Amino acid sequence: MSLLLNILWLLFGGIFVFLGYIAGGIALCLTLIGIPWGVQLFKLAIFSLFPFGQDTRMRHDQPMAGIPNVLLNIIWLIFGGVWVVLNHLFWGLFLCLTIIGIPFGIQHFKMVKLAVWPFGRVIVDLKSLQPA
Repeated sequence: MSLLLNILWLLFGGIFVFLGYIAGGIALCLTLIGIPWGVQLFKLAIFSLFPFGQDTRMRHDQPMAGIPNVLLNIIWLIFGGVWVVLNHLFWGLFLCLTIIGIPFGIQHFKMVKLAVWPFGRVIVDLKSLQPA
């Protein structure tokens, strides 16, 4: 089912979300100082390519990464992350207005978590989390 939903996601706009994140990531990586934020946009791009069957979780295996992640996330929010969050909230609400759009709106809401706090988060496959 996730494969079918991911294909529909790509056909009905997901590819544009992916390409936008790739373009932003490349632009930030060209500035050298923006490389850490460009890498986070690539993470968002990968997540937005096939969001069904995936989610994000906080990484807890990096004990000394807490303070730098917080600082980088604050800079992220101030200089553009807010617009990414608002964009996903808008599309999530808009898509949830119709019954057919609800699954796609939920995927935008999942992307909000990653857009708010990208540093320190990892993308996980939901199938690997289920007990056998």
